[in-house]
Amino acid sequence: MKVTPDVIRWEFIGTQAKVAKNKDPSYVGVSGKVVNETRNTFTIQSEQKRKTVAKDSAVFHFSFQDGTVVEVDGKLLVGRPEDRLKKSIRRLW
Repeated sequence: MKVTPDVIRWEFIGTQAKVAKNKDPSYVGVSGKVVNETRNTFTIQSEQKRKTVAKDSAVFHFSFQDGTVVEVDGKLLVGRPEDRLKKSIRRLW
């Protein structure tokens, strides 16, 4: 899979996610499948429980089916999923 800046436009429900960094240390290391996404949060289903993690205070590692792992700052993901598809992306290089 070719990773581009368009990664913030992708659908994250159903992907494996891990919280790499968070302002609240109790959320660091939470991992599982993303089962719901709202404007400001991801709901991650781990083995037995669901955790709701705020997007703007976390950095996520997303694992896709081909083995690619992408690190994304949650601040880039804030917004409704359907509106995020319409965003234009500024290239930083």
